[in-house]
Amino acid sequence: MANQYIQQFETMGLYFGLAGIFFFIGMAINDVLKKGDVPKFGRYVVWLVLFLGCSGFIAKGLIQVFWQGAGVG
Repeated sequence: MANQYIQQFETMGLYFGLAGIFFFIGMAINDVLKKGDVPKFGRYVVWLVLFLGCSGFIAKGLIQVFWQGAGVG
């Protein structure tokens, strides 16, 4: 039983870690675009992709934990 909970938290940690990596890569790209001669629309697209990617990884981690907790996945 404890093994199942440890696996759930490892899975959640993996997806939260991926969301963090995705966030920092997106911030680095945004900084590069900010220094260059890129219109604001380009930076907004980067922010949109950054937000969707991070929220997607976090949602996947939470869904995985709840599905495994319910015995579905």
